[in-house]
Amino acid sequence: MSLLEKLLGKPGKGTMAPERYADRNPRRSAVVRQVASLLLQYPEEDLIASLPVLRSALEESGALEPGVQELFDWLAARPLPGVQSVYVQEFDLSKRHSLHLTYWTDGDTRRRGEALAAFKEVYREHGMLPEGTELPDYLPLVLEFAAKVSPEDGYELLQRYRPSLELLRLALRDAGLPYHHVLALVCTTLPGVSPEDAQTVMRTAGYGPPTETVGLEPYSSRLLPLSERNRT
Repeated sequence: MSLLEKLLGKPGKGTMAPERYADRNPRRSAVVRQVASLLLQYPEEDLIASLPVLRSALEESGALEPGVQELFDWLAARPLPGVQSVYVQEFDLSKRHSLHLTYWTDGDTRRRGEALAAFKEVYREHGMLPEGTELPDYLPLVLEFAAKVSPEDGYELLQRYRPSLELLRLALRDAGLPYHHVLALVCTTLPGVSPEDAQTVMRTAGYGPPTETVGLEPYSSRLLPLSERNRT
């Protein structure tokens, strides 16, 4: 039994049972997940400056898809304030493109709190703790964890919440936002074929997020070793 299954039990509505972890190209997966983690975070000047390095990393690992190049071009061609405005509007102010995996399964409900606690416990088991304001199911954080800390448990998180990834990908695609190519690339590091439409995802996973709102403890998109956290 995997760590995540011990914490959350068998996959329920809106989630999937991950196949046994077996990555034929772990280096490619790590590069894809780390680059995707950066591209999906709020764009600052250092991200724009690092685009050539990120592109080269994907190219060297054989993961530079034409669609991802489209996102690189889109980010580089626009003034940074304009890119930031689009990001805030689409990811921060709109729930249609939530970057929080458990929102797609549980919305802002008390049940979601159990899933968030499980994410945090997975990080804790590896001597890491999120710090700050982001919730532990924040996709860039999960991707960074899978890339740098634990490919196996990171895979478990991503594949268990694969329907969330696919629905986000499709929502971004339908909105004409090139960020959907990043989600598509992340899905290539996971087993199975991505569906062509949201109806297929919802038919196989079967859910829509509830709307009950509760207070949720803040977390951050940065990981700190426990020893370092204890010193702060």
